[in-house]
Amino acid sequence: NKEVLGKAVLHLTAVGKSKHIGSWKWGPKGHGAILLVNCDSERTYWKKPDTEQDYISNVSDLKDMSAMVLRTRGPAKLPQGYKLTLHISQGDAESVRVFRSRSDHPLVLSSEVLSEEVPYFGGEAEMKFYVEGLRFPDKGFDGLITINLSLLEPISEGLPETPIFTDKVVFKVAPWIMTPNTLNPVEVFVCSTEDNYQFLKGMRNLVDKSGYKLKICYKYENRGDRWMQDEVEFGYIDSPHHRFPVVLDSPRDGRLQDFPYNELLGPDFGYVTRVAQRKDVSSLDSFGNLEVSPPVTVRGKHYPLGRIIIGVAFPTATKGRNMTKVVQDFLWAQKVQEPIALFSDWLIVGHVDEFMTFVPAPDRKGFRLLLASPDAAYKLFRGLQNEGHGEAKLFDGLEDEQQLTLNELLDDDSLQTENNYVQSCIDWNRDVLKRELGLDEGDIIDLPILFKLEEDEGNQYRAVAYYPDMVNMIVLGKNLGIPKPFGPKVNGRCALEAEMCSLLEGLGLSCTFIDDFASYHKLLGEVHCGSNVRREPFDFKWWNLEM
Repeated sequence: NKEVLGKAVLHLTAVGKSKHIGSWKWGPKGHGAILLVNCDSERTYWKKPDTEQDYISNVSDLKDMSAMVLRTRGPAKLPQGYKLTLHISQGDAESVRVFRSRSDHPLVLSSEVLSEEVPYFGGEAEMKFYVEGLRFPDKGFDGLITINLSLLEPISEGLPETPIFTDKVVFKVAPWIMTPNTLNPVEVFVCSTEDNYQFLKGMRNLVDKSGYKLKICYKYENRGDRWMQDEVEFGYIDSPHHRFPVVLDSPRDGRLQDFPYNELLGPDFGYVTRVAQRKDVSSLDSFGNLEVSPPVTVRGKHYPLGRIIIGVAFPTATKGRNMTKVVQDFLWAQKVQEPIALFSDWLIVGHVDEFMTFVPAPDRKGFRLLLASPDAAYKLFRGLQNEGHGEAKLFDGLEDEQQLTLNELLDDDSLQTENNYVQSCIDWNRDVLKRELGLDEGDIIDLPILFKLEEDEGNQYRAVAYYPDMVNMIVLGKNLGIPKPFGPKVNGRCALEAEMCSLLEGLGLSCTFIDDFASYHKLLGEVHCGSNVRREPFDFKWWNLEM
């Protein structure tokens, strides 16, 4: 018998990458198999993610899985009592399922069945399987999964068989990847509410001009929640054989909470969320507080998929708000867009998109970082005052707002003190961003934006934009949708709009100013907060990253 078995050859192979299948290695010279989390839904009625059903309801579901082949070459049949077994560990069983490739696609391995005997057909034979990923990398799970094939030998009656040969294949679960402002948009999402007609009109014009699709979430679905940016973050998952968009649903769970599941989840559109205890969820868990940079190189280390950016409390704060741990753990575990934490808790709403954004640029690193800058605003306004425009009014054209001349604004010492504080908070973040993204001063543009301090619900003084916060914009290729600032008019033109155009048009960008004053700004948000963009994936393949 031993001699016959010595001539038998057994191999488990993940289709697509057959070399070194028993281990996983990053990089262009790397190797290993890749698994997608099957988080879309082939069902469109009574839908749930495919990971939640342990059978294959539709052949189209197979493309969300990875093929695996068992190849055997050997005697016509195995000796009496010998058998072939596929098996996984209990730890891996939470993360993977294996189906047999047959017309009925039986489930072979799962959390209920850790090992399964497979038939041996004799001679040269192949048997095909489909492997399904069930969960994303997260704290305590690095995304690596091993599937084993063992040949078992009987010892004697009443004793368990022992493995005399084992082959294995290692899969890596594909990470969830975010898309920065420099990637091309596919579709733009906004909410329709009782009072945002003016905003929608501006957005529709901008999106039409840019040539993208506008998806409107109507009142029956948003139930009065207009903050589309805060409920969801769009990303995608990718493998050599398939990729599709995946929406990350925020634990904020406002009245928009059903939108991502009901409207987005479907065939080839995945859904993932992280559930937190209500007491742990703060405004910092809204996804205006979750952004990603364009690709950067930092001190010789290349980040071809950019770096995730979140806002947290200042390290020394005793009563600070933070992004909840389950979301942070998830983001860090994806590995391919190593996160950066900024200090955003100085703002009432507390989101990084209130003081920063990225726009594409034809030179330097391919983008610019835009930062809100009270200093730049005071410099602009003082210059206008010196040129004799001190009586020009802020909020010009807004009937319900108290008009304020530049002279009055510049005489307000307490406002200046508040903005000096805000500038110091932004400067702290500026230093972090320069260091962590490898930026020089030439990569940064300061936008003239003032803030004011107000008491929040917790009796803390935090900042909010004084006039519409122009950095909180939507970026659609070369077209920018910017909150209309209603600044002082000089020679018939808003001085803040003129300044924005002169700062950005040199980069080939076109500025469209959208009136969001009553429907967003007064509710402590702006254009970016009220919109969201699904973008094309990167050309770069995540598995080629040098880790």
